[in-house]
Amino acid sequence: MYPPYRAPVYLRGGHMQTIWPNLFRRIDAVVCGRQRARLSLPDGDFLDVDCYRTRASRVAIVGHGLEGNSCRTYVLGMVRCLLRHGWDVIAWNCRGCSGEVNRSLRMYHSGATEDLHQVVFYAAALGYESMALVGSSMGGNLILKYLGERKFSIPPSLKGAVAYSVPCDLAGSSRKLSERGNGFYSKRFLRKLEQKLRIKALSFPDQIDLSRLSSIKTLAGFDDCYTAPLHGFSGSHEYYQQCSSKQFIPSIEVPTLIFNSLNDPFLSESCHPVDEAAGNLVVTLELLAEGGHVGFVGCGDAQGAYWSELRTAHFLQQCLSC
Repeated sequence: MYPPYRAPVYLRGGHMQTIWPNLFRRIDAVVCGRQRARLSLPDGDFLDVDCYRTRASRVAIVGHGLEGNSCRTYVLGMVRCLLRHGWDVIAWNCRGCSGEVNRSLRMYHSGATEDLHQVVFYAAALGYESMALVGSSMGGNLILKYLGERKFSIPPSLKGAVAYSVPCDLAGSSRKLSERGNGFYSKRFLRKLEQKLRIKALSFPDQIDLSRLSSIKTLAGFDDCYTAPLHGFSGSHEYYQQCSSKQFIPSIEVPTLIFNSLNDPFLSESCHPVDEAAGNLVVTLELLAEGGHVGFVGCGDAQGAYWSELRTAHFLQQCLSC
């Protein structure tokens, strides 16, 4: 059994373990050898992906979290670790997250698995013998939902998946982020989402009404007014209900590791899918006492990898050995 995460003595509590890597960790995308490619989508839009190719026979597709992108430190840390463990990597950006506004009215959301499928289709066409999916936070929710939906034809070369710090219950996570002690995170997300929406409204002034934007104080309010209607949902309740990955976990057929920390300030207790994972023999759930949200600082190796990255590489290697 892989040893559980233990936080460094200088980092105590979920907030410190969440914030520390965002403030102090630095990884350069150039060092990893990034090459950007643009995927054309069936609806005329596009996705930008960063490819790290070393002529390996296997590739890992890495997804980011809410208002993240493929150049965020937590993505680059995972990319670097997987490259060192013999994987090629494709780090993908959700619509509108690569630094360029996407073309369509719709943007991205926590259940947009059709876009993830386009990235999987792109990777499969490159001829790799084996593929894997890796995602944190929202990216992890997308992976779990995608694997359990059964509405896509998943390539047989997809051998394993890892999802961590996952808000498996979107409504529960939204309530958690609205708690008083988490105001820093929710305000930061709202500020970024508001900026993105204002830019999008320049292209679609008749379809995006910004009049209610200044009165929104919570992520649930933003999702109710904008995320849900822009993507075909009646409101935040329907959006959260249909897009939470928890309900899809029992149907997953690909070996999958889920790990969350119990001190994650983003996750409610309902985000830990204990019963759902227990009923599926190919799903491994690890609930860790510490780690924060997409934190898991240190406790890795001499090359600077974090515990989450080494745990991911170890599990995916096991998947290939099965």
